[in-house]
Amino acid sequence: MMISYCPLRHCVAATFLLYLIPVSTFEIVEREDIYRSALCPAFLIFDTTAYLKDMTFELPCHCKPEATKSVVWFYQKRTGSNKTWVLTDFNGTVEFDSERIQSNFEIVFRFTIRMFSLIVFKAQLEDSGNYLCGSRDEHFFYGYNIDIQESSNAYVAFTDQGSHPQPDHITKHFVTFTTFWDWTVCDRCDVRGEQRRVGLCYIKTNYLNARFHTTLRNVTSCGSEAVPSKLKPYVSARRPEVIIRSCMTPCHQKKKGALGKLTSLMHSIMSLKDYIPFAPKVPTQIHTHQLGSRLSLACPGAKPEHAVAWDKDEDRLYRSQYLIGQNASMRVFIDHGNHLNFRAVQYDDKGIYYCWLQGKMKAGFRLAVHTDPSRSRRFSDPESVFAMKTIGISFFFFTLIFIFIQCVKCFFCGMDMRCF
Repeated sequence: MMISYCPLRHCVAATFLLYLIPVSTFEIVEREDIYRSALCPAFLIFDTTAYLKDMTFELPCHCKPEATKSVVWFYQKRTGSNKTWVLTDFNGTVEFDSERIQSNFEIVFRFTIRMFSLIVFKAQLEDSGNYLCGSRDEHFFYGYNIDIQESSNAYVAFTDQGSHPQPDHITKHFVTFTTFWDWTVCDRCDVRGEQRRVGLCYIKTNYLNARFHTTLRNVTSCGSEAVPSKLKPYVSARRPEVIIRSCMTPCHQKKKGALGKLTSLMHSIMSLKDYIPFAPKVPTQIHTHQLGSRLSLACPGAKPEHAVAWDKDEDRLYRSQYLIGQNASMRVFIDHGNHLNFRAVQYDDKGIYYCWLQGKMKAGFRLAVHTDPSRSRRFSDPESVFAMKTIGISFFFFTLIFIFIQCVKCFFCGMDMRCF
């Protein structure tokens, strides 16, 4: 659903630029000596894009003039909102809105700017809204309307078990359906792997807001702001989908001729390093984490549409067993954004975790678990308060049981004092 990059030589300032003011909606300001461009619209519109919760995605800053050497990204919950946040400066180090940071603890760490593009790590539902790239003096170049769809209630189907996708929902005024991404490549090679296909909720209707650009006419994602408010209650019930199937592919495709034999020989020689004891299969970094805390690992260079797999040492962590939502009590799981998550790190989690990217082993993480001896427990800590409440309630409960048992004994003994 994303528009391709606009050549910079075609991207000049637009006829109308929108100024962001904190007390009202967007204000249209007329400019002189401005040229129109076929690829960069004269009037600011929003490119609608949908992602699944926990996915990491990148938003390019299209239509940036050549003279602009840095960009600032702005966030607005909805068009016409009287509140706008500046996410970060060009270096991704300065945050200008403390209220936004306090309301969302991870916002400082999940947003960064790299080569003019905004990267959002592990997107959450509250990240849905309008994202605009512009200059420091609030001249806007391009805008996105991002729809983050819930993943916890996603419809998961395993084709090996005979599951099927959801049927379309057809009414007189709209049609809701699932738009599937292409099947990923097999996430592992030379061993059994898995393929994944993500499907997001979309709607087709003649009543969409024209200010939001869509690739197909009258089609947009279900949570987009282009959908009229009267239709949103009817489309909110449809869930996104994730289809998974098994696959098997070789790591090396054999070719004919002398060159093919030579490449096969080189591949066989290079694969011998996997059998050398204590030799890392891929570049591995040491990751030290505190006991009992949360941890999320991301495969370097992975995008939402990529095939990613995880192994612990020699054990395969297949999605059929470790996909989020398969078991409510799962402590270690893979979310729909391809991240390996630990609810509470334990000593048994020590080891090397390998991630596969697009069917090739990409990187390794040697996980070391430690305690923090410098931190002493205080009575005001949440863990201490919980422990004291639990002990107090347990003491009160067992005291009642003791008194009840003594009363029963006295009743059957005829109030004989020797029963005590």
